[in-house]
Amino acid sequence: MTKVLRIIRSAALLSIGLFSVPSPANAQTDTYESPPIDYHKASVDDRITQLSAKIESGELQLQFDRQHGYLESVLEALDVPISSQTLVFSKTSLQRSRIAPRTPRALYFNDDVYVGWCVRGDVLEIAATDPQQGATFYTLEQTESKPPKFVRDRGQCLSCHASSRTQYVPGYLVRSVYPDSDGQPILGSGTFTTDQTSPLEERWGGWYVTGQHGTMRHMGNMLFSEAESREPELDRGANLQTLDTLLSTNRYLSPHSDIVALMVLEHQTQMHNAIAAANYETRQALHQSFQMNKFLEREEGHISESANRRIAASAERVLRYLLMRDEFELSDRVAGSSTFANDFIDRGIKDSKGRSLRDLDLKQRLFQYPCSYLIYSPAFDGLPDEVRTRVLDKLAGILQGTVESPEDEHLTAEMRKQILEILRDTKPEFARRLAG
Repeated sequence: MTKVLRIIRSAALLSIGLFSVPSPANAQTDTYESPPIDYHKASVDDRITQLSAKIESGELQLQFDRQHGYLESVLEALDVPISSQTLVFSKTSLQRSRIAPRTPRALYFNDDVYVGWCVRGDVLEIAATDPQQGATFYTLEQTESKPPKFVRDRGQCLSCHASSRTQYVPGYLVRSVYPDSDGQPILGSGTFTTDQTSPLEERWGGWYVTGQHGTMRHMGNMLFSEAESREPELDRGANLQTLDTLLSTNRYLSPHSDIVALMVLEHQTQMHNAIAAANYETRQALHQSFQMNKFLEREEGHISESANRRIAASAERVLRYLLMRDEFELSDRVAGSSTFANDFIDRGIKDSKGRSLRDLDLKQRLFQYPCSYLIYSPAFDGLPDEVRTRVLDKLAGILQGTVESPEDEHLTAEMRKQILEILRDTKPEFARRLAG
């Protein structure tokens, strides 16, 4: 190839790059349906595909009952605790006609799967986390059939579940709205996407909340008029131990919509999204870099400077949620109404001193040791090496005090020491990288 042709080709590629990759966020939005992601075409290996295989082989049978359909059997098969139940009465999901303040939608979850159930609902709504593709959405008809079949969504769910609210990838979100008497959001009054940084007074609009939170206030357990939504009085929904005065809970598997379950859910959903966004962004950056290598006759496997910048930014996104940066500080003690807190802690991987990243604080913050338990998840372990090792190395530097990180001033020296010890004992890859 002549020198002139190389210059022309390089100029053309740079021109294309300026328009096709304006920002990581837009790149993800525009290309997750194309290689290397191929969201709708790529096969997935998540809890639902694994369960489906067991059903098809006859290894496992789901049981159907008249009141809840397949719900209890699905929860048992997926190891989802009933104590994780939260109740949402705003009309903000698929079966909106079934949802109202008297008939809220129940949501159950564990570390990598979410199950939604409606009174007299046509389907169970399920979202599962694939280590490579992130959130995948399914339905299961609530009519007895042999064998029952999970149906994968082909795009309908992504109108809500792939946007800025989900970090621009197919993902999860917890919304807080001002619901009217029928559960319709009063959209003119605003909505909130809830995560670990959200003030309590902006959380849980359209949700029921059981448990204690002292003098702090939230938007849950209440209906609003347009006038009330402009200057809401939040005392009415505070510190409810039961929901008996608001609805009949005997149609649900649990009478609770536990405040601690809600707080864990809000962290977990956006942590999952951050991991998926880092996965997508890294794969896209590498794919584009390797394509450029062919055009520019660079060494195979060369990673461009721009790709490295994108990967580094993705690692920072993961660290932001992993280390609970900018977490809202509690001003009073939080206590749940169900067994969820104990059930959640019991699932923890404990170090030699009996500590776990699932240990809860609930006095000033959510976790006693502010580092997300999702660091043990298949989704985290499935991150491309180029971004996962950056996260682990930067995390080690932050915890050891060898890396300057003003964003992590919330972590005291004692906290860093404790988290470091827990991870050294419980995360083999982290321990290996510490050892050099």
